[in-house]
Amino acid sequence: MAEHNHNKDQQQSRQFATKLIHFGAEIDPRTGASSVPIYQASTFHQFSLDDPQQYDYTRSGNPTRQALEDYIALLEGGVRGFAFASGMAAISAAFMLLSAGDHVICTEDVYGGTYRLLSTIMNRMNIETTFVDMTDLDKVKAALKPNTKVVYMETPSNPTLRITNIAEITAWAKGQGLFTVLDNTFMTPYHQRPIELGVDLVLHSATKFLGGHSDVTAGLAVAANESLGDQLKQIQNGLGTILSIYDSWLLMRGMKTLQARMEAHELSARRLAEWLSNHPKVEKVYYPGLANHPGREIHERQSKGYGAVVSFDVGSGEQAKQVLGKVKIPLVAVSLGAVESILSYPAMMSHAAMPREVRLERGITDGLVRYSVGLESIDDIIADLDQALRS
Repeated sequence: MAEHNHNKDQQQSRQFATKLIHFGAEIDPRTGASSVPIYQASTFHQFSLDDPQQYDYTRSGNPTRQALEDYIALLEGGVRGFAFASGMAAISAAFMLLSAGDHVICTEDVYGGTYRLLSTIMNRMNIETTFVDMTDLDKVKAALKPNTKVVYMETPSNPTLRITNIAEITAWAKGQGLFTVLDNTFMTPYHQRPIELGVDLVLHSATKFLGGHSDVTAGLAVAANESLGDQLKQIQNGLGTILSIYDSWLLMRGMKTLQARMEAHELSARRLAEWLSNHPKVEKVYYPGLANHPGREIHERQSKGYGAVVSFDVGSGEQAKQVLGKVKIPLVAVSLGAVESILSYPAMMSHAAMPREVRLERGITDGLVRYSVGLESIDDIIADLDQALRS
């Protein structure tokens, strides 16, 4: 046990780029294989009923999935990781920590799927949500009720990239005995490490930057303490919303290049945001790296970079649809965070579940499009977008 803890401490002390490659299960100890074996098994023979093995049934645990779960826990600096069938499965598991009668304070410009879960499913379970502008601590404080249990953050938010002061919110929440959750999909643990800022539970749609190749659907969660880890394990096992074995392996394969991809994505995204800011057909640009972005200073204190997502407003739904129809390089699709650029239309894609009046209140206009900058040449990306905007 002491040796295991020593190895864990040694891993944690390494630089992030090294952790991505050397995460504890990168070499199979039995054969020396250079990647985690795919244990494509649903059940495990018990050699002794009196001395049960670590694994008995894949819903409850599998060595391949366990390697991934330990991997994300290492990267986020938490004590225990969990792999789910999708980002929404991970988010749903987090809300299953609550009981009927509890109240959630949630950032108002949250991912549309999270909004739908809270407003159409969790409300039927008698779990109430107040959506607030989380860039303003006073508004968060004003939403507090006697039955409040959770503060749910997403920063930068999707798709307007609003910035929440993580340390400020968690310090207040801890003083009130509240539990904090943060969706870290946009920044990844390379750029932003919420547990170090006091967050209790970190979530990811690993379909996005962690997987990075538009070929796997997955969700990850990391608990900051053992007690929470035990509760989440019970929920994961009880719901059975686990990530498949092959997808667990495929996700680990994608994660190994996370730092190299994020660095390249960001260099291009910064150039694109600056270029869009000066384009006559663009009314507004949202990107944390722009000098005029609200909350930029806060973001720089809590994140190492600005990310790969640039949202911009072309003035109307008609204009937006024309741009989406004219571009040649990006996928016009739901999702983000892949090697290929993806251009999305939040009003009809990621936030279609949000009623129009609610969406508009949050700044998600009919003219807003979201560009997830891929690994193509930024010169080609700009030239392609320029022809689409000018036409």
